[in-house]
Amino acid sequence: MKKQKHTPVQAAKLSREDKKQFNRQLLMLAVPLALQNLLTALVGASDALMLGRLNQESIAAVSLANQISFVMSLFTGSVVGAVGVLIAQYMGKRDTKNAKRFLAMAIRYTTGISLVFFLLALLIPERIMGIFTPDQEMIAIGAGYLRIVSFSYVFSGIASCYLMMMRTQGRVKMSLLIAAVTVVVDMTADFFLIYGIGKWQGLGANGSAYSTIAVEAVALVICIIESRQKDHIHPDMESFRFFSKEFEKDVWHVLPGMLASALSWGLSMTMHAYILGHISADMTAAYSVTGVAQTLMQGLTHGLATGAGIMCGKLLGQNQFELAKAYGKRCFGVSFVNGLINVGLLLVIGPLVYFFYVLEPQAKQYLLYMLLYHLLYMFAYSYNTVFTVGVLPAGGDAKYDAYSVFIATWCLAIPLSLLGCFVFHWPPMLVYIVMCADEIVKFPFLYLRFNTDIWLRNLTREELS
Repeated sequence: MKKQKHTPVQAAKLSREDKKQFNRQLLMLAVPLALQNLLTALVGASDALMLGRLNQESIAAVSLANQISFVMSLFTGSVVGAVGVLIAQYMGKRDTKNAKRFLAMAIRYTTGISLVFFLLALLIPERIMGIFTPDQEMIAIGAGYLRIVSFSYVFSGIASCYLMMMRTQGRVKMSLLIAAVTVVVDMTADFFLIYGIGKWQGLGANGSAYSTIAVEAVALVICIIESRQKDHIHPDMESFRFFSKEFEKDVWHVLPGMLASALSWGLSMTMHAYILGHISADMTAAYSVTGVAQTLMQGLTHGLATGAGIMCGKLLGQNQFELAKAYGKRCFGVSFVNGLINVGLLLVIGPLVYFFYVLEPQAKQYLLYMLLYHLLYMFAYSYNTVFTVGVLPAGGDAKYDAYSVFIATWCLAIPLSLLGCFVFHWPPMLVYIVMCADEIVKFPFLYLRFNTDIWLRNLTREELS
């Protein structure tokens, strides 16, 4: 791995044609990725949408039960993200041999992580549910769901590695197609398994667990078949057997920052569920529905972040630091527009989810207030994410996000909301507003970190056996 001194880098001046090329490249990556993220979100939201017409207890219980798969995704997502940063830079050098080796490494890591969470969900689901809620009915529903859905964890972990490779190689249309297929499979399976039809009795929450297994299995099979096509990078026996201390060091140079950031943010989401679960079932249900709306809106943001990260990463792998910084600076305008678009989307999606879900009157009122607050929250989140998930990690700088999440979330938002909930007994919505203030707190400091140029690094090695 090359070491660069953090000397100031002057951003290249982009001509009108350069700007057009940037826009074309970003849109070619971001639009299919945004649609893929939307479809992937629909897979997750499908369960909530179907259960939302069943009863409030089922949607709340499944939302809490899915915290374990969410936590698992933080670990597997960090591994895939860290390896993806390196693969993007090696692809910039057209070094496909070592890109394949990193892909195999990602699969080994994610398989091990997924097996751990599979065993936890299969063997002690009641204990897991008991962490989030004292409600015995929700514990029973959630534990039954976890025992079944745990079998999908290994499938999803491995599939995420193949999907990362598709995105890095620019095969975003195929990843979009896979997402479309899984949506159709999920919604069809959800309808029949949750509600039943004719003599077939619906399985309720357990039905959504079986549909999740089917979805993840189908996605993995398609990913493996697609990766075997000509000129597509796929792991082989040589890459699985290959081991390099240098490779491991390179991954662990990037991974800790990403993992710390993901765990800090992700565990805060789990803490949100814990706090609201101890306020009332109405708050939990309203929070679950708000999460569905938020997930549906995050597709564009993560598409732009992933696209920007791939573009900057490939330039850094070619030592084009001035151009990479120019691309990064242009992403500030992209982030601002992205924030405005997501505010507009919330104004459309918010009323739809408000009227769709069958909730108690108090939960409905909480939901309305949460959606209004999210107009501000989503703008800040959309602006921050393009850089903390895309641009800065492209050069291995995941530490800033880890630091900012730790300070804004764990030193401010979470302690205050815990005190408000358990000590001062604030009104539920005041607890929620304080709890979700972290993205707004982080917003003003992003540009300062960008200008340090710490993220402008080539992480590849010149000679690898």
